[in-house]
Amino acid sequence: MRADAPLVLRARRLSRTYGSGEAAVRALRDVDLEVRAGEFLVLLGASGSGKSTLLNLLGGLDRPTGGELYFRDHALHLADEAGLTRYRREHVGFVFQFYNLIPSLTVAENVALVTDIAAAPMGVDDALARVRLTARRDHFPSQLSGGEQQRVAIARAIAKQPELLLCDEPTGALDYATGKLVLEVIAAINADLGTTAIVITHNAAISGMADRVVRLADGAVAAVERPARRLTPAELSW
Repeated sequence: MRADAPLVLRARRLSRTYGSGEAAVRALRDVDLEVRAGEFLVLLGASGSGKSTLLNLLGGLDRPTGGELYFRDHALHLADEAGLTRYRREHVGFVFQFYNLIPSLTVAENVALVTDIAAAPMGVDDALARVRLTARRDHFPSQLSGGEQQRVAIARAIAKQPELLLCDEPTGALDYATGKLVLEVIAAINADLGTTAIVITHNAAISGMADRVVRLADGAVAAVERPARRLTPAELSW
């Protein structure tokens, strides 16, 4: 990531409260955050720290109850549902912990789903090659390992060539070796395509591969750290 790279996301006093009155839960509290193009950012925190809430706001899956959020010069905090849908479709690729593949479709068909709604999609076979699954293109999800299913989910996310790749605990359901393989794929996409990657995790070891680490606690930013050197996934251990 270049230090002078343009800002792609900017949050000011971003907040999210669920419920009201005595039952209100402040999931996110006055978060300030800037993310630059091509950055690999890790949002680190324990369960309940607010990291998933923040990722959902950054991805346009939810809207804040306070503060401001911009994607480039677009005010996401003011966008209506149609505007957020357009933002997600045109600019964001999502990778979730539990894959969300359609079991009745093949690997290639699962990836092709997003190419129908993208303005300038990547070819299905190109996307599968980037996650090392060309040989599995005609298999169904039930015929794949957990790590392979996660890599299909990544291929589906990048097939529309998004500016942002948002990953919610992408290794949370995987064993050690498979998790490192998935991280290698995400790191390669960030490096080779220049895609801005934001990964949320509770695993502190993963923060070693980031340009910057934002630690969350009790819905607020507790610390921001810059590793002295970005580690490769192969160098990580947990």
